[in-house]
Amino acid sequence: MDQKFVEKMKEQLTAEKARIESELQNIGPRDPNNRENFTSEFPDFGTSEDDNALETTIYNDRISQEQALEDTLQDVSAALERIGKGTYGVCKYCKKDIPEERLEARPEAGACIECKKKLTMEP
Repeated sequence: MDQKFVEKMKEQLTAEKARIESELQNIGPRDPNNRENFTSEFPDFGTSEDDNALETTIYNDRISQEQALEDTLQDVSAALERIGKGTYGVCKYCKKDIPEERLEARPEAGACIECKKKLTMEP
């Protein structure tokens, strides 16, 4: 794989990692025991039933958002690790090169489209 392309992807992934971490910090503090885990904070608006309902709704939304961002952060971090190891752009299942077009669309991809389809197909 072209080194210029890999460097371009590394820059994009590094920027994406910073963006995700910033969003996660707005949701809650980082878990001191796991650097890629954040803890959603429960809001406190008051003690009325309306306040409690709003707090629960916002907290549930935060948990969902936190999980999605943490999953993406994990994928981005794994892609950066593959760049460091020199295995970026190689499908982790079939060991074939992942097309640059796929990596441009999804820089954190660790599988080629064919293998991803096989993994996500219903039995």
